[in-house]
Amino acid sequence: MEEIVIRKAVQEDCAPMLALIKELAEYEKALHEVTLNLDQFIEDGFGQSPVWGAFIAEIDGEIVGISLYYDRYSTWKGRRLYLEDLVVTERMRGKQIGKKLFDATLEYGKSNTYSGMVFQVLNWNEPAINFYKKYDPKFDDEWLNVSIEFKA
Repeated sequence: MEEIVIRKAVQEDCAPMLALIKELAEYEKALHEVTLNLDQFIEDGFGQSPVWGAFIAEIDGEIVGISLYYDRYSTWKGRRLYLEDLVVTERMRGKQIGKKLFDATLEYGKSNTYSGMVFQVLNWNEPAINFYKKYDPKFDDEWLNVSIEFKA
């Protein structure tokens, strides 16, 4: 197998990253929910006040996976790293790419004074749930997800 390179994302990675995000949305049967455009994605990650960071998995110059995260604050726990998306393109799954991305993100959190990492997984996504179980996580079935959409 080709060498998997894990590195921090740079601005030039945004278009293929957004393509992977849309691939994930399609897998989750929610592609119609993706309203983010490339310009906004670039601004949000590399503009004057970046709000997200990411690790990239690359093979022979092709981006095949991403781990996108941002800061979250808990009044009980302090700084928490929030993993928004962990995506590996479908044809490259099962090659330890997701593990390498997840491990890089965990290490980033541990070495940057975060008190822990939090994320969500869909209750029907058994492959993802089984993947995360290897890390001895705490699954919480007590809290409900809530969102409010702002109209432009």
